[in-house]
Amino acid sequence: MLSTYTLRLLKHHVSHIDWVATQLKASVRCWVCNSACILLFFVSAVAFAGTQAEEKLAASVVASLSKSVSDKAAPRLIFDQHEQGERWLTDMTARLPKGKPQAETAREFLTTVHYEASRAGLDPQLVLAVIQHESAFRKYAVSTVGARGYMQVMPFWTGVIGKTEHNLFHLRTNIRYGCVILRHYLDRENGNLQRALARYNGSLGRTEYSDAVLSLLRNRWNYGNSTIVTHSE
Repeated sequence: MLSTYTLRLLKHHVSHIDWVATQLKASVRCWVCNSACILLFFVSAVAFAGTQAEEKLAASVVASLSKSVSDKAAPRLIFDQHEQGERWLTDMTARLPKGKPQAETAREFLTTVHYEASRAGLDPQLVLAVIQHESAFRKYAVSTVGARGYMQVMPFWTGVIGKTEHNLFHLRTNIRYGCVILRHYLDRENGNLQRALARYNGSLGRTEYSDAVLSLLRNRWNYGNSTIVTHSE
């Protein structure tokens, strides 16, 4: 038989072991949580865009695209009436993710998108859908293949149609390049938006990307009399 003192001593040691085990479990859970947060931080800084293919362009195409990216006019809303533009801004601002876009006011960001899209003959609502899918409205997003900024423009484009010193993280520069490139692909595909979007994402031959963008256009960014163009064979 164990003495009362011995039993109390054993119980004390068992209690201490349980306490140590509990602390170890808590430490492990904390380490796992912190590791997951760190991983999420790095993943969130990366956009998973496809690869826009660098192709040989005719001199006339290069000249046309170069002229398009060199325009210096100040961004403005393209509406018949000022009140229409203000209503659009209010509506689109409410649809932007909280805290996005980064580093620019919603007004500056949306005005730039509307101007550059309209200038390129694109639906601004389509461009917003592309930006959401490409970068989730993260100005400094970089994909695993090096595409940059809101519209995930591949750096080779600056050397092809612009200037190598162009900063693709700059709001207007990025949106302008993205819109000009998407317009180029749309013209190349004779208005077939699904194929043009696939080309833009570097996924020609598959429909996952274009289907996702068109779904965002219909379900989140459609506005008033926006024209939603479906693909044609």
